[in-house]
Amino acid sequence: MPFEMNRAWNDAVRLLTRNRDVVLIVAGVFFFLPYFAFMLVGPDPMAGVNPAQPLGAEEAVARMGQFYKDAWWAFVLMAVLQAIGMLGLLAVLTDRRRPTVAEALKIGVLKVVPYIVSYLLVGFLLALAVGILATLAAVGGAPGLSVLVVLLAIVAWIALFVRFSLVGPVMVKENLFNPLAALGRSWTLTKGHGWRLFAFFALLFIVIIVVTMVVSSITTLLFGLLGPEIARGGEGLVVSLVNAGWATIFLAVLSAVHDQFAGPSQAQLSETFE
Repeated sequence: MPFEMNRAWNDAVRLLTRNRDVVLIVAGVFFFLPYFAFMLVGPDPMAGVNPAQPLGAEEAVARMGQFYKDAWWAFVLMAVLQAIGMLGLLAVLTDRRRPTVAEALKIGVLKVVPYIVSYLLVGFLLALAVGILATLAAVGGAPGLSVLVVLLAIVAWIALFVRFSLVGPVMVKENLFNPLAALGRSWTLTKGHGWRLFAFFALLFIVIIVVTMVVSSITTLLFGLLGPEIARGGEGLVVSLVNAGWATIFLAVLSAVHDQFAGPSQAQLSETFE
């Protein structure tokens, strides 16, 4: 049965509409607030830069390097919090009994470690493969080989992202804790649907990028007239809202895609006949 994009989108909208109250709370606490707090109090890599005197390439790279060095712990903390929120939100979208926020987040906390481990395994294997190819390219001494390695790495990352995109829904909806089992199940469910899934995800990414660029341009112009501090707060508010909205929509899409490939869960089936 081919993947139906329209059905996945309509099902995602239905899931969000049916659970909107709890969805808004979870998305606000785990996607909006951490990002907004970081935007307000986190280090600014462009602090002290005169807009009339653009930075040189070397100085810009140095500033960004220092920025990530100073704020790595904040990125790790946000990643863990958002992973918990993602799994909790999937629980909300999965369970027709509409679990409370506490119940949903309990599921997120219980499954966050195997969820993170699963993607660390994928990242490690991809890095290992790229490292081997890069070494071979260096030994070969051909400049074109390095470019080829980069292209292959990008293609491999996209392919793995698509094939393992259902790890979260699988862990929550099918109650799996084993990272390898979840990876294998996602790989099985997406088999034969890779290209259509890629097209669907790419379309969503393009739309969100366009929306983000338009909204950011407008807010930068409007808030920029009110001074640098207000501009930073206003831009952080808007970007955080967009981030929370995008994460919520994408999770609903993943939940709908899983339902389309795997069918209704056992809980949903038993609920139908009760």
